[in-house]
Amino acid sequence: MTTAQPFFDARDLLLRHRTDYDRAYREFAWPALGEFNWALDYFDVIARDNHNPALWIVDDPTGDGLRLSYAQMSERSARMANFLRGVGVARGDRLLLMLPNRVELWDVMLAAMKLGAIVLPATTQLSADDVRDRVQIGGANFAVVDSAESAKFDALDVPLTRISVGTPRDGWIDLAAAYDASPQFTPDGVTRASDPMLLYFTSGTTSKPKLVEHTHESYPVGHLSTMYWIGLQPNDVHWNISSPGWAKHAWSCFFAPWNAQACVFVFNFARFVPKDTLDALVRFNVTTLCAPPTVWRMLVQEPLADYPVKLREIVGAGEPLNPEVIERVRHAWGITIRDGFGQTETTCQIGNSPGQPVVPGSMGRPLPGYRIELLDADDQPVTEGEIALPLAERPLGLMTGYANNANATAQAMRNGFYRTSDVALRRDDGYYVYVGRADDVFKSSDYRLSPFELESVLIEHEAIGEAAVVPSADALRLAVPKAFVTVRQGYEAGPELARAVFAFSREKLAPYKRIRRLQFSELPKTISGKIRRVELRRREMEREAEPARLPGEYWEEDFPDLR
Repeated sequence: MTTAQPFFDARDLLLRHRTDYDRAYREFAWPALGEFNWALDYFDVIARDNHNPALWIVDDPTGDGLRLSYAQMSERSARMANFLRGVGVARGDRLLLMLPNRVELWDVMLAAMKLGAIVLPATTQLSADDVRDRVQIGGANFAVVDSAESAKFDALDVPLTRISVGTPRDGWIDLAAAYDASPQFTPDGVTRASDPMLLYFTSGTTSKPKLVEHTHESYPVGHLSTMYWIGLQPNDVHWNISSPGWAKHAWSCFFAPWNAQACVFVFNFARFVPKDTLDALVRFNVTTLCAPPTVWRMLVQEPLADYPVKLREIVGAGEPLNPEVIERVRHAWGITIRDGFGQTETTCQIGNSPGQPVVPGSMGRPLPGYRIELLDADDQPVTEGEIALPLAERPLGLMTGYANNANATAQAMRNGFYRTSDVALRRDDGYYVYVGRADDVFKSSDYRLSPFELESVLIEHEAIGEAAVVPSADALRLAVPKAFVTVRQGYEAGPELARAVFAFSREKLAPYKRIRRLQFSELPKTISGKIRRVELRRREMEREAEPARLPGEYWEEDFPDLR
């Protein structure tokens, strides 16, 4: 195998100039890698005789948790790779990975990379219908699943080798046997840096989910930009509050911290309690923290100054942060939360990097390795427009495309640019301010939701004729899904039907997707009959605090018996 030295050189340049943005941006270049397997050529190399902590998982706040060194993770993943090979996993196979934050998730990710298998990460919040769609659309032929979620696979009638983690289950292979496999792993051949490695599902405006394809370089190496944005250093204890199955988990619970040779810290909680989180930050001496704005808005409700944290760097991602939240954290801890911007399709593109002035309301400047253009609808450069990446200077962190949708790939990568569908404004000082989505997709907490997907589920209800979903402002989650619906003939709009629709939503949709507000209403339409969601969005944005409910409007909270 060829050396990973170009990767080490690129990484070390960013570590050396961690607070010198101008020099890092000017001098950094993506490493040219022909044959490269991050797990074998990088991770195993730095792990040799390395007893520094790589992964630290705490389930009980009163205990010390499970702490594993780089050397231990290297050995565990070698055993896992041999085990998976023994049950049939080979180069190019597709493996659905549906685990919570437990050590096996990291073991399987590393092992799959070593084997050359392709991982399809999936959240444990998926419904049985979601699981069926992802297995079929993703073409998975293996699944590694937490045993608590295995019932969601019972109705699947597809060839799928099923491997369970946790309590053994009939018909499933028990992953526990992996740790009896040989610790000596020999790959079956070389891995090309351009070989596919990850397939992430993303919600769009069509009913068919798109599969974002990343390679053995686009995420492992591409996340050098994310490492730089966060400001990670060797031996940091880095906590990224993120759920597995989403790209952000790979960003900051895997590649960015391990690229810096830091320790990935995980604190598992049954439900999020701000005080417990703050206590954990102090007790476990966390040095760097990444959290979505929803978490930050909950944390500032506590007396932050009472918690003597050891934090050096703190960042937020997923949606813009409120300036007042940033100021309350800075006042209490003397540290500024730094914003950043990226997508499932990319690594971190734009960010406020360490040591640089933070402009209130800005998400920062282009990160090393990324050239940013703002374009109008005619591909002309503007100061406020769609964020676009020139393909002539293609960043390594950009996806290869949508694996199951050539048309969507061509649309996103047209006329020499990758178009993000996100709109920003560039200030005179070179800082970028996020404006919003170019389409109807919106964020609720840290989750990206597709109105079309939610509407498609709602109209399955026998009483609903049409539905339009838009974001409705929420103090905690920034926005929640609100459905405007028309009722079919023979049904009566009112509280009984509203309750039934909320119950239907809870049954059919994963918790992070479910409808939280509902309004029986005629839908505004264009002359050609298309629903004008933009008008409904504007209504929600402009509504007054009072009355709390509009005519025909119901909130999920109005029906406590649903909980």
